[in-house]
Amino acid sequence: MPNHRRRCLVVLLVLAMTPFAASPVDAQADRIRRILRETPLIDGHNDVPEQYLDRVKDHLDQIDLASDTSKLKPPMHTDIARLRAGGVGGQFWSVYVSPGLPGPDAVVATLEQIDVVKRFVQRYADTFDAAYTAADIERIHKSGKIASLIGLEGGHSINNSLGTLRQMYGLGARYMTLTHWSNNQWADSATATSQHHGLTAFGDMVVLEMNRLGMLVDLSHVSEQTMNRVLDITKAPIIFSHSSARALNAHPRNVPDAVLKRVAANAGVVMVNFAPEFISEEVRHYQAAELAETARLKDLMLGDPEGAAKALAAWKTAHPAPRATLNQVADHIDHIRKIAGISHVGLGSDFDGITTIPAGLEDVSRYPDLLAELARRGYSDDDLRKVAGLNVLRVLAAAETVAAQLQKSTRPNDARIEEIDKK
Repeated sequence: MPNHRRRCLVVLLVLAMTPFAASPVDAQADRIRRILRETPLIDGHNDVPEQYLDRVKDHLDQIDLASDTSKLKPPMHTDIARLRAGGVGGQFWSVYVSPGLPGPDAVVATLEQIDVVKRFVQRYADTFDAAYTAADIERIHKSGKIASLIGLEGGHSINNSLGTLRQMYGLGARYMTLTHWSNNQWADSATATSQHHGLTAFGDMVVLEMNRLGMLVDLSHVSEQTMNRVLDITKAPIIFSHSSARALNAHPRNVPDAVLKRVAANAGVVMVNFAPEFISEEVRHYQAAELAETARLKDLMLGDPEGAAKALAAWKTAHPAPRATLNQVADHIDHIRKIAGISHVGLGSDFDGITTIPAGLEDVSRYPDLLAELARRGYSDDDLRKVAGLNVLRVLAAAETVAAQLQKSTRPNDARIEEIDKK
């Protein structure tokens, strides 16, 4: 055999016997998968229950989470396969009903949404398991299932009743967002004119009764005054289940730096929202401009809705909408880490409650991509575990400890709003 052929064969044999090193991308993916096997990724806010209500009037048979729901029209962000791909270990399912419903109707609607969560958790029992404590989440995650928790989105769900609050807790609700887009009778919203300077006296009682129960006080959606009043009086750490950093996006739904510092002192957690209008300042301004143009054209072309619609379509063609990105979501996490610390930031996507999504975070399968971006920015394994779920576990466990202490010395509050908030 000629010498050059022998040399070629030797080189080929050496190459065949030499193990190839994993690519940096593969190594990073392996690292994230390992972290999510060890630590439950806990999302603070997903609106699948609202999808069941709005799309199919709570008929569970008509949306199959075991199928590919991205093929629905409009597509959903959540199904079992994508939850698995995203490494989700725990999910707070948001129970939302319209603040416009009369009080008793809001309670009934909330009970129906809780029922939906319980029914789909039971239906897909090979995937989900109901969780009520931090220990439950860890146990369920170790079993290979997704821990499922309930969060009430809006204090209107209890119809000004501490007794109803207690019953909601008994049914599994483990946080309550104090307001939604409008004020209620005892708390001010971030997106409405202040009526109560934060909380009324009865609102104070709601927060303290939540502390006594072990229900997390959620400050997403509330005004800055409400945030500060709660932080003045709460005996347990608080959460923001789906809010971002106001320093990067000035939407009032986001958390200002002064409050972030108080969250750190309170040992609470801010779970970053993925909604583009809360993440990208450019998107927020574009949406305001689109609303203004819609109103202008409607007024300009009275009696001609078809013409106004065509004119708006032309405006949108001339003014393409910007898009928020995964990197911008990571920027919000970075900022909260900088101001409050790594122990006070988490994830609260708002998937299936938002109509547009950031590029790179299209659905529940994409959490590992966000964690990989944080890893590229120098986050350690311990940092990533905290952001993914350990911070939320710590807060929930602390709320449980506070509740156990309070229940030894404090009876359930049976005050009524009309006895406390006298005009």
